[in-house]
Amino acid sequence: MTVQKEAEDAGQNLWFGENLMIIRVPASAGSDGISIVECRMPRGGSTPLHVELSGDDIIHVLEGAMRFRVDGEHFSAHSGQTVVSPKGLPHVFRVEPGEGSICLIVTQGGEFERMIREMSLPTSAGGQHGAARATEAGESFFDGSAPTPIQVVGAPLL
Repeated sequence: MTVQKEAEDAGQNLWFGENLMIIRVPASAGSDGISIVECRMPRGGSTPLHVELSGDDIIHVLEGAMRFRVDGEHFSAHSGQTVVSPKGLPHVFRVEPGEGSICLIVTQGGEFERMIREMSLPTSAGGQHGAARATEAGESFFDGSAPTPIQVVGAPLL
């Protein structure tokens, strides 16, 4: 067994829209470019319908419940369940009513992590004022106007 020492840029807290993103394992930590990002989303939070262009999107629900649509199929996932959205298939998710949700998003190649880092603000960027600026910054992803490795193809899940 090998032990990975914590990478220098792990644990960074970022506001991506209304979501708190915590880089748990950066792509730079290993040779295969796997990233693990913890995402804390408010009740009712949703992504737009989107397609991963660079690899599969693996989402493991730690707390709460989330509703998904992957390639037209609707289903829910709760704490302890994992959803895999294969590269190239449209998918969207929404946090179910309750207190919000916490999930781990696992991707390969580093593109998702880079997008989060580029389109987010550090949580230290001014408290509530910083969160409001981060919401504005993240909106370019949610409205599909930002160039990203993720193609926005539709509206959020209602």
